[in-house]
Amino acid sequence: MSNHRPFVITPGEPAGIGAEITLKSWLAGQRDICILECPHRLQRIAENLGLDIAFQPLDHIDEFTPQHDKLQVLPLHWPATPLAGSPDSQNGQVVIDAISAAIDYCRSSAAAGMVTNPIQKSTLYEAGFAFPGHTEFLASKAKIDAGGPMMMLACDALRVVPLTIHVPLAAVPKMISSTAIVTAATLLSKNLQRFFGIDDPHIAICGLNPHAGENGTIGQEDRDIIMPAIADLQAAGVTATGPYPADTLFHEAARARYDAVLGMYHDQVLIPIKTLDFFGGVNITLGLDFIRTSPDHGTGLDIAGTGTARPDSLIAAINMARKMAVAANSAKP
Repeated sequence: MSNHRPFVITPGEPAGIGAEITLKSWLAGQRDICILECPHRLQRIAENLGLDIAFQPLDHIDEFTPQHDKLQVLPLHWPATPLAGSPDSQNGQVVIDAISAAIDYCRSSAAAGMVTNPIQKSTLYEAGFAFPGHTEFLASKAKIDAGGPMMMLACDALRVVPLTIHVPLAAVPKMISSTAIVTAATLLSKNLQRFFGIDDPHIAICGLNPHAGENGTIGQEDRDIIMPAIADLQAAGVTATGPYPADTLFHEAARARYDAVLGMYHDQVLIPIKTLDFFGGVNITLGLDFIRTSPDHGTGLDIAGTGTARPDSLIAAINMARKMAVAANSAKP
């Protein structure tokens, strides 16, 4: 708990698995949460899944109290009755408004943080959503640190940040720069201190090319871009080392030597973390003025309504948000 302030859970795509995994997370012991949803819909889903859960609607988030017998709900209304597996653009604005409400709760300190269920972007676009995704929308309503917002994926065994995200692999070499690396690593170091209680974080910088370029014989980016960035970081007091070849950076002994990895592209760092803990990975947005985590999976439209959705990643996201809140509170003077 964080002074009895809840972690607010957004509904995500109502035709997906968000409601189901939230109910299962509550049953698994997550009691410091409240969800933005329709209480009657949650009741129907619980009954259909054979889950014994009672619900308490709240008029305002300030009414939240740590309860062990009822899942507390901030009510909303879906214009179109959600049908499992079949998103309806009529519900898109409600999804957007729910995210906005969660942001307001966090920024006003009414909530300790927000955990977002997965959205169906195509449905939101049909409803007029003008952002590429969750992160950009959150950033539009927040105070952003230099270099933010930035995506970090984390599990118990590994934390990783990709410098470039959803871009073609062929475009990556032109998109990396010493400045971008220094900015990202500096933000990462700051957040590891603030939200993870690590006094002097060690950031391992992954090379771009095989064998980290072998001093320019297998590509020159590692020598000409990444190494100068590491030197600048070290001069600024950030503990950063590398560049390391990706093929030797993620085994158990190597992971014991650093606190997080900054990689150059998406699959370079997401493959290792999803291999280590596919169901327990958490998506964390760094650089916002509030805590936001999310399960590291999609809407699950193909299994929605079947009762087979696993809540592992949502539970991990809630636990991660709680740990971050505790660390941030402990760091305050």
